Amino acid sequence: MGSFSDYLELEVLDHIFKVGAYTPATHLYVALAKSTITDAHTGTTIPSEVSGGSYARKICDTWDVAATGSTKNTAPIIFAQATAAWGVVTDFAIIDGLTLGNIIGYGKLGSAKTIDSGDIPKFATADLKVKLD
Repeated sequence: MGSFSDYLELEVLDHIFKVGAYTPATHLYVALAKSTITDAHTGTTIPSEVSGGSYARKICDTWDVAATGSTKNTAPIIFAQATAAWGVVTDFAIIDGLTLGNIIGYGKLGSAKTIDSGDIPKFATADLKVKLD
């Protein structure tokens, strides 16, 4: 995982220092993007988020209990089969909304991946690791 978003950093600080209350999202979703995501992006401003060809953000509500400063997905995250070329995917984001929402965290893929028609993008169990240093 690359980083937490500005949104989440502020929410956590406000919650910890008792000037606001953070309410976790009902669901978390994984989005794919074709360019770099930064702290300042939101769920509505992800640069070059994949679109078309049966793409949709994928729900991921299966995370293990945090230990040694990290957590990871405990089940595979499998996107729909691409019905058109999605292009070269370089980044991912974890978001609290299916279509809009706030980015919780984001990062670069280990290597860029070209998604062609017929491909089924996926993250294996434990591929997405969220760590606090």
